[in-house]
Amino acid sequence: MVNSQCNARYYMDDLLKIMKTLRAPGGCPWDREQTHQSIRQNMLEEAYEAADAIDHNDMDNLKEELGDVLLQVVFHACMAEENGQFTFEDVVDGVCRKLVYRHPHVFGTVEAENAQGALSAWDAQKRLEKGQRTTADAMDAVAQAMPALIRAEKIQGKAQKAGFDWEEVAPALDKLAEEVDELRQSIREHSNVEEELGDLLFAAVKVGRFAGVESETALQKASGKFIRRFRRMEELTARPLEELDIPELERLWRKVKSEER
Repeated sequence: MVNSQCNARYYMDDLLKIMKTLRAPGGCPWDREQTHQSIRQNMLEEAYEAADAIDHNDMDNLKEELGDVLLQVVFHACMAEENGQFTFEDVVDGVCRKLVYRHPHVFGTVEAENAQGALSAWDAQKRLEKGQRTTADAMDAVAQAMPALIRAEKIQGKAQKAGFDWEEVAPALDKLAEEVDELRQSIREHSNVEEELGDLLFAAVKVGRFAGVESETALQKASGKFIRRFRRMEELTARPLEELDIPELERLWRKVKSEER
């Protein structure tokens, strides 16, 4: 057992020492058996929980969730150090170097008069740093682990920078309608449904970009609305919904929608 006395306040070095103690012989059995792969999902979940705190403007919760995200960073860094791959200090050094390199308008001679200019400078330095010679290279570099709607949005943004985009929303809406028709036909023929559904979602993301709407946010809100309306349907009937037929369910749904208006 280690000394369990709490400090009046902890600092970054303390977090690193605690993590190394947990991973050391005699430490926590669960922490000791983890790998990069076994806690991969934890990193995603903690990031989403921090984003949720931001969405709700909950600063107390955000403080906690940022700590959980930092814990994941330290956890992975400690495991890498044990394997002789890199250390937490290497992580810090790397991100500092990246910040300096990708801000030539601050630490170099490049001029950026506004936020868009700064973003352009960042993107140019990033492509140079990553050896991305073409726009397709930059698209390939968008992480596949991202939520699909966010990834589609980023890929479309890179295509736009290369000049591959419509000038107004009307053609994007026409493309969306075209994809709906193709999905209908695909379902009728029981062929390529997954591909056509993907094309439809990709086209919907394009429309969202023209409208200045983040597709991921829009779908999250739509899901929340569906839950709210579904709960109200359950409140409006004494019978379980699964005992109702389709016309009864549709009448309930229309009643819930009319209440919201």
